[in-house]
Amino acid sequence: MQNGLSVPQGAALTLGAMLGTGVISLPALAAGVAGPASLVAWAALVLLSIPLATTFAALGARHPDGGGVATYARLAFGERASTMVGWAFYATIPVGAPAAAGFAGAYVADATGGGTGTALVTTVAIIAVCAVMNWFDLRVSGTAQLVIAGVVALLLAVAVVVALPHAQPAHLTPFAPHGWGAVGSAAALLVWAFAGWEILGSLSAEYRNPARDIPRATAIAVAAVGVLYLGVAFATVAVLGPTPGPAPLSDLLVLGFGESARPVTTVLAVLLTVGAINVYFAGGSRMGAALARDGALPAWLASAPGRTPRRSLALITAVALGTTALLAALHQSTDAILLMATATFSLLYVVGTAAALRLLPRRGAAWWCAAVSLVAALGLLVMTGPHMTGPVLAALGGLAWATWRRRRARAAAAVTPAAAPEPGYLAG
Repeated sequence: MQNGLSVPQGAALTLGAMLGTGVISLPALAAGVAGPASLVAWAALVLLSIPLATTFAALGARHPDGGGVATYARLAFGERASTMVGWAFYATIPVGAPAAAGFAGAYVADATGGGTGTALVTTVAIIAVCAVMNWFDLRVSGTAQLVIAGVVALLLAVAVVVALPHAQPAHLTPFAPHGWGAVGSAAALLVWAFAGWEILGSLSAEYRNPARDIPRATAIAVAAVGVLYLGVAFATVAVLGPTPGPAPLSDLLVLGFGESARPVTTVLAVLLTVGAINVYFAGGSRMGAALARDGALPAWLASAPGRTPRRSLALITAVALGTTALLAALHQSTDAILLMATATFSLLYVVGTAAALRLLPRRGAAWWCAAVSLVAALGLLVMTGPHMTGPVLAALGGLAWATWRRRRARAAAAVTPAAAPEPGYLAG
């Protein structure tokens, strides 16, 4: 596809999916749980990201399709599995978007003193901006993402570089004040920062040359994520000590530039949020269109090949705005939504890596990466516990839909035996 995503645009989209708002607060939270030993948790998750990213890059390069994980599940396990995992992911994106956008909204409200009204307006504005960027063309969205990713990476790198001269070796001792078991607790907390590789598949068909460009873009993103995450985590512990404040990035910038730099953290929070939601709207809208194409969602959500899936995007945007309004009216916290989203990502990783074991060449390095990733994903799935309720209910809704479509197709075939069944509905 001559006008598709370039390697830099693809790397920027992947980086945007990974570098969410968690990088602003999670280093401090992890340090509070495990002390300096939280660096071990960061390093372990960065290392685990390599086989996980390799697995999804290999799947995307071999099977480029907007359905992403749902497509891999269909090829490996059949239509029912595809429909169930597709519904779980598609439902999570618009419900999770307000929670992510609300994080940036809280930063803006705190910086301006505007209160909950300002936070709500910011949340709605971020969702609207991401919808508009995706409405026109993925090249527009990808170019915007390239700028956002560049600015974010620069700000994070500057925060680390200006703060490191203030590092104190004494802050690294004792290294594990809460015991080595706390490293596991810190790792569970940090999972949110490492969600994003699963969206690679839904954008795979948009690359100019998927087989060549996806591995390159993924390698760039993995390297950038690893360097930035480890740099911010180390600076947080070594510079700010065992009890950093709730916004360590802001404190690191202040050390280098003075109090005038503190508002930069608010700008960073907004950019990180826009970058992440932009990618999920892009990937989610294409997954919805692909599911509709295969009969797993209503046909009106489908779009012509190569066209922007605007009806799917409009549905995601409408549900996201509706969820925002509902949360505001009920004065509900978004913590449960964030945990549900983490559970969905865990489920997607399990299904995606299990599918990879069937779809990838058994002798290849990517197959072994998938095997390692599956073990890690299963452990992560167990840790999510009761938060699996939301994605499981969505998956069961997909199963009910698939069952109804099959019965309808069979009834139609019984009435008009000469008519060909709709593709995909009777499989699995």
